[in-house]
Amino acid sequence: MKRVIVIGCPGSGKSTFARALQAKTGLPLHYLDMMFWNADKTTVSREEFDKRLDAVLATERWLIDGNYSRTLEKRLSACDTVYFLDLSTEECLLGVKQRQGKPRPDMPWVENGEDAEFLKFIKDFATCSRPKILSLLEKYSDKRSVVFHSHEEIDKYLSDFDE
Repeated sequence: MKRVIVIGCPGSGKSTFARALQAKTGLPLHYLDMMFWNADKTTVSREEFDKRLDAVLATERWLIDGNYSRTLEKRLSACDTVYFLDLSTEECLLGVKQRQGKPRPDMPWVENGEDAEFLKFIKDFATCSRPKILSLLEKYSDKRSVVFHSHEEIDKYLSDFDE
């Protein structure tokens, strides 16, 4: 396991899982949100984001946290392992609520309130984004794929983890 992606609905615990996995593997951890967002909540250009992502993909070892559907297939084709946190919408909404007001290493600002557009994306994830992810996982079935459906499964996996 040298090239790993962690995907799932916002609020599912991707970044928390990625940090725990990084601690166990020593893989360099990269957050797509940090590549895409500036601290003032503006975004970098598509070209700059792609340049940053391509620089990471060109290295020998990495752990990438984030969805960004436009580049998901590129990351899937380059990875050897994918973790999909396929948790319920309710758990993801709770996860987003619990992280409000807390600084995070995966975001260049602190979330302090609800964003209606973001919450709609989470509520629509199971019907809009999840089918595309499952289709791509099927297309790249040669990759090691681990799907979690609960925080209990994630915790057990991490406690039993042996690379």
